[in-house]
Amino acid sequence: MADAKNTLRGMPCHMPDLATRKPALEVPAGACDAHFHLFGPPERYPYCDNPPYMPPPVSVEDYRRMLGVLGIERAVIVHTTLSRSYQGALDALQASQGRWRAIALPEPDMSEDEIAALDAAGFRGVRFNPYYNAEQELRLLEDVVARIRPFGWHVQFHLDARDLVELAPRLERLPVEIVIDHLGHMPLAAGIAHPGFQILLGMLREKRCWVKLSAPMRFEDPRPPYPNVIPIAQALIAAGPDRVVWGSDWPHVVFDGYMPNDGELLDLLALWAPDAALRKRILVDNPAALYGF
Repeated sequence: MADAKNTLRGMPCHMPDLATRKPALEVPAGACDAHFHLFGPPERYPYCDNPPYMPPPVSVEDYRRMLGVLGIERAVIVHTTLSRSYQGALDALQASQGRWRAIALPEPDMSEDEIAALDAAGFRGVRFNPYYNAEQELRLLEDVVARIRPFGWHVQFHLDARDLVELAPRLERLPVEIVIDHLGHMPLAAGIAHPGFQILLGMLREKRCWVKLSAPMRFEDPRPPYPNVIPIAQALIAAGPDRVVWGSDWPHVVFDGYMPNDGELLDLLALWAPDAALRKRILVDNPAALYGF
């Protein structure tokens, strides 16, 4: 398994760069940000007790402004354990008039009626986080998948691609679609030849998973264009051009490096996928297929 990871608990997060830069690349109509988080305001949407981190004081309006500058019309909320309920996500989904989707938490006691209500609102999957503790995080995996399968939901994983050496057989037995966060989120030093990353490429080629081209700042490269991440992104795109989607990871919580501008992050696609038709697949066609836009 991967090395133990450290977490920050109760630490305030840095602000994202709200002065969003217009991207240099042409953004096609119907483009989607397939990964962002929505927090608070806590006085309206309370946080959990003893939150593991404190997000910056940004709002859904800040996020909408960012999307407007980027020229992105669709988005996917990835719910976190920080919020006590789904109400903030539900309100945002309703306000989006069908242009947003959401990913829930894996709650094994959620009833069929509760899942149906979330599905009607725009939820399309659940997210597990085995990056820190796979044994603990995945103990209820099959039970949760059995509950969501009738609704056509997928299961999303924040994991370290090195761990796929052990985890892939279990994941590939799941009777639902699989989505892997953050470019596989393995250390750059491991290299794309690592067996776990090669398993991930094989899963893409066999159309057994999807991958989010998100959070390149969370590798070891300090600033855009994150040159050491480019081969990882290009390998993933080459293996599954119809199975990769782009995500901003806004507002970039629990991150203390150079805060990239979201226009910079979107412009990375010009390096990862120089062909405009391929970028349209990544930004429009693939997320439309995955999230049912």
